[in-house]
Amino acid sequence: TALRNRGLEPVLVDGKDVMPDVRAELQHMKEFTNKVISGVWRGCTGKQITDVVNIGIGGSDLGPLMVTETLKPYGKGLHSHFVSNIDGTHMAEVLKSVCYETTLFIIASKTFTTQETITNATSAKTWLLEHAKDDEAVAKHFVALSTNKEKVTAFGIDSANMFGF
Repeated sequence: TALRNRGLEPVLVDGKDVMPDVRAELQHMKEFTNKVISGVWRGCTGKQITDVVNIGIGGSDLGPLMVTETLKPYGKGLHSHFVSNIDGTHMAEVLKSVCYETTLFIIASKTFTTQETITNATSAKTWLLEHAKDDEAVAKHFVALSTNKEKVTAFGIDSANMFGF
């Protein structure tokens, strides 16, 4: 309800209006996506992001996939990929089609503990580090859709690149 509220009406959760926090999070998302689309956000070697890989299961996969497919005609040149299957073949096929220097991974897990998602995210991280050979690369190539700051930062993702939902 709160994410769909485009008016000024408050949305109360346990007596607190959550709309100021929701608006701030949406603004944070907008600023980040504008950086990626405009080429300001760059990978670890300074190259512009060309591919975005969403890693998630269930609603963290199907919803983004449906929206991306629907809005594809309005795309800004980024290539979208989705990994939801725990079968390593799915991830391997996507990784064969992208370059580590220009790929951004979105890890979609509210708790950042969903086993299938974290397994796939770890595979992607291992692949990136094998190529980049620098742990700092994770912060330039991974963002999280999560509310678990502790787990996100332990994975190597900068908390500034964490988006709550």
